[in-house]
Amino acid sequence: MKSPAFRPSPTLHTISPPVPGKHPNVGRDHEYKRLGTCSILAALDLHEGHVTARVERRHRSREFIALLKDLDQYYPVHCTIRIILDNHSAHISKETRAFLATRPNRFQYVLTPKHGSWLNIVETLFGKMARTFLRHIRVQSWEELRERILLGIAEINAAPVDHRWQKFDALVPPSQDTI
Repeated sequence: MKSPAFRPSPTLHTISPPVPGKHPNVGRDHEYKRLGTCSILAALDLHEGHVTARVERRHRSREFIALLKDLDQYYPVHCTIRIILDNHSAHISKETRAFLATRPNRFQYVLTPKHGSWLNIVETLFGKMARTFLRHIRVQSWEELRERILLGIAEINAAPVDHRWQKFDALVPPSQDTI
């Protein structure tokens, strides 16, 4: 799970269409108005390719717990959910630990080392988002950016891709009770 920040930014002036002989591409104004930051909290299922995500204005313990609740509802009750996380304070806060205590053995954390975010495969999801449906976008509001992100995630879930690490699969035998 990870949470990158994206900034919605509408242009201040209109976008000019291509003009033959003058400029072949759409002309964009590089001035924009900042509308704040949105945090994407997401979990990527390596076996099914399904993405569980939330788009929030902040990334605190309460937003992270809401994502854990979404995961808790999505997966069967008898499964243990293994989560690869970075060392963000929301992941190990007092509030998060209190929530985890209400669901013993439901969630199993695997923390990446500091400066080891590349070990978290959900980073590839955020890279894909940045290269595809979030690339060069201009939105008029925070809510429009949120809707576009959720629509992009719905498209990813419509054609999921399972992720297999050969070495990882060789070391850990597959189990129906662990996700």
